[in-house]
Amino acid sequence: MYIRDTESLVDTIETLMAAPVVAVDTEFMRERTYYARLCLVQLGTAEESFVVDAVALEGKLEPLARLLTAPRVVKVVHAGSQDVEILLRATGSTVAPVFDTQIAATLAGFSVQVGYAQLVKDLLGVHVDKSDTFTDWAARPLTPEQVEYAEADVRYLPQVYERLYERLEREGRLAWLAEDFERLADPQTYEVDPREQYHRVKRASSLDRRSLAVLRELAAWREAEAQRRNTPKRWLISDESLVEIARRTPGSVAELSGIRGVNDKVASRSGAAVIAAIRAGQAVPEDELPQLPRKDRIPSGAQAVADLLSAVLRIRAREHNVATTLLASRDELERFAAGDRDGHPLSTGWRRTLVGAELAAIADGATAVRVKDGRVAVIPVEPPSEASGSDDA
Repeated sequence: MYIRDTESLVDTIETLMAAPVVAVDTEFMRERTYYARLCLVQLGTAEESFVVDAVALEGKLEPLARLLTAPRVVKVVHAGSQDVEILLRATGSTVAPVFDTQIAATLAGFSVQVGYAQLVKDLLGVHVDKSDTFTDWAARPLTPEQVEYAEADVRYLPQVYERLYERLEREGRLAWLAEDFERLADPQTYEVDPREQYHRVKRASSLDRRSLAVLRELAAWREAEAQRRNTPKRWLISDESLVEIARRTPGSVAELSGIRGVNDKVASRSGAAVIAAIRAGQAVPEDELPQLPRKDRIPSGAQAVADLLSAVLRIRAREHNVATTLLASRDELERFAAGDRDGHPLSTGWRRTLVGAELAAIADGATAVRVKDGRVAVIPVEPPSEASGSDDA
C-alpha cells in the first residue's frame, strides 16, 4: 500500500501496532542539505508492506512515533543507523526496541558489512533488485516501479530477522547484541558537538597547537552555520581552505578573501564570523590549547605478540562462525598485546568470553600455543616445580 494522507497513515499504524515484528526502512536525499530529507518510510510485516510518502506528509509524521517507540513491537532494520537518525529528526522519537540484521548477521558468520540483497539471497534464496539505488526519491510523482522497489526493502526483512533470531538464539548469542542495539536506539548516538568537529578536518594534523585552536573555532562555526542554513558544510568552506585559514590567521575580511577557496561571496557573507572565530582561537590560553591524539608506537615485541594472537583469533572466529574483524581490528589487537586492556573490546562482554580471556592468558604467559596433530592448540603452562629451581635458591 502507498500511503499519502494522514488518515491512511493513522490506520496503517493502528494495524502495525498489533504485529510483534515490523520491518522499517527509509529512502532519503542528502546531497544538497546538511540534514537528510526523508522521502519515503517503508514498513512491513511478514504478511504485508506499506510505503509512506514522507514528502506528501512532511511535518505530519507524528503518528509514526507511536509505532517506533512501541515496547512490544520489535523494529527490524538493516544497516539502520542512518534510518534511525533520520526518523528521530522527522518524528522526535527514537526507534526502540530495534534489531539490526546487518549487525546480527556478523554473529551468524556473514561478513561485517553484508548487504541486504546478499543476506536475502543467502538466507531465503530470493533475488532482490537493487538497480534503482541512486533514484531521486524527492521527485514526484513516483512511478509504480519505484514504489515497488522501495517496498522490496522491507518485504523480506521479517523473514531474515526470523532466520537470524532462531540461529542466534540456538547458539546462545542473542544477548551479545544488546549493547549494540541499545547504542543504535540511543538519541545521544546521533548528537553532533560542533566543537569536536576539528578532529574530522582533513590535514588537521599538519597544524601546530595554536593553529589547531583556531581550526577548532573555525570548524565549530562551520558546523553550526551549516546546520542553521541546512546546507552541506563543504559548500561553505572546504577542509583545505579551513586549514589554510587556521595556519595564516587573516586579520581582516580583505586578507581572508586572498586565501584560495574563499570567494568574494563567502567573504562578504561570512567574513566577520570567520574573523571572530580566528580571534577566539588566538585567545585560547597556552595551557588549554587542543592537541590531536597521537597513535602511540607499538613496541616491536608487542607487534610480534599481536601476530601470535591474530592466529588464535582467526581460529576462534572460524570455530564460532563469527567475522574476525568483529572481534578485533589489527590496531585493537596490537594495543591488547601491548597491555592496553582497560575498556578494551576484548576485555569486556561476549568478546572476552569468546576469545579475550584466552588471548590475555597467552600474552601473559599463562598458556602457550603449539602445533599438535597439524593444528594450532592452546595449552596451559605448567608452573615450575620447586625441584626445578637453581642451586642458589
